[in-house]
Amino acid sequence: MTLDPVHFDGIAELAGRIDHGADERDRRAFAETVWEEFLDPLRQNGRIVLEPIAEQSRRLVDCEDVALTERPFPTEHGLDAGTINPTTFKNGLVIDVAQAAMSATPSDLELHRSRTAVMTVHSSDATASVDNEDWDRFDEETSRRRVIRIGRLDRFAEGVVHALALYLAESEHAHEHADAVSDLLVLDGPLYPRGLLRWADQHPDLADFLLEDPRPTTVLENYVRLVERFVERDVPLVGFVKNPATKAITRAVRETTDASAPWTNDAAMFTRLLERGEYVDDVDGERWERDTSALTYTNWFRSRAGVDRPLSVDGDALGIDRELPPEAYEVTFFVVYDPRDDLLYRIEAPYAVTRDRETRERLAIQLLQDVAVAHGPPTIVGKADELARISAPEKRSLRETLESRFETSQDRSYDEHRWLEDY
Repeated sequence: MTLDPVHFDGIAELAGRIDHGADERDRRAFAETVWEEFLDPLRQNGRIVLEPIAEQSRRLVDCEDVALTERPFPTEHGLDAGTINPTTFKNGLVIDVAQAAMSATPSDLELHRSRTAVMTVHSSDATASVDNEDWDRFDEETSRRRVIRIGRLDRFAEGVVHALALYLAESEHAHEHADAVSDLLVLDGPLYPRGLLRWADQHPDLADFLLEDPRPTTVLENYVRLVERFVERDVPLVGFVKNPATKAITRAVRETTDASAPWTNDAAMFTRLLERGEYVDDVDGERWERDTSALTYTNWFRSRAGVDRPLSVDGDALGIDRELPPEAYEVTFFVVYDPRDDLLYRIEAPYAVTRDRETRERLAIQLLQDVAVAHGPPTIVGKADELARISAPEKRSLRETLESRFETSQDRSYDEHRWLEDY
């Protein structure tokens, strides 16, 4: 059943009761003020949480021109992991399954075949156990797999089994095939496991879990060692974040300025700063007309804000020993705005990679060309996503198989019944 016109209009008219604050021109002006006065550097509680590497600037490249530019890195590899999402069974088990895959351009069929699979299981039943948590191989020795059990944390069971499966599969697969990468590795997502790093700030029980259980820190250590390994080989690695939802910068801006920062997250702020266009006359007055001819992007920044802090010079990396100077691991990033789809992407890399000006520029050109050509995230990232993704029918089939193995059934909700095709 659809909305009748009278109902549609009645709901839409509610918007007239809302005062949305400053007008569009004021918001754009405030964004310019933030850019000019507060980001070089941005401080929070006396700490520098954001600062430019070299000169702070906004730049643009014509979409067609950059698409035809010679590629600084002849080959690319992509890495992603997919899961079935946390599944609760009536016998009390909470399980998630992740598989990681690596893509290559030019294609490498043997590499594409390989997988790293991790199953994580939580049970509040003290008698439940896992016979063997060691790694073993399958699919004619091309792939690896492992199952691990998580105790305690009933309240956070779904989030914990999901994060550990996802990040363990991804990081182990990266190490398994690191030597296959000769020019550039692009992770589908952030450089470090944000979901895991966020635990320390979310709840005392999760913070205690990080201290008591060695597996979360082992997963983070995988990423630390991955950075060290690629730095030693002089091969860059970056994380391509398709949906940057960090709020650390806007939070620091609110604390630094007297005015309220009118953005829901950092991506909204950078979108406002990078969007180009002009006000044109319209039937109802004026409207903003966006220029879609060029990709716009910022300089590289060093970040010590939010969950970037643990791997910065201000953090302790959750107690993990770091072989390089602490600043080498710091998250650096630049953001790219694609006006064709009104979308913003964040590209991250360790400071050990981006401290060199030439490398920063080469990485920027490579990723800008990738976005221009793919009209979105780089093709290598999409390729890795396709390899690692577990489709909806496959998820249902896996869950049914698990039901049979455990002689139980999934603890379903009404939403899962109603929207069966999405699960």
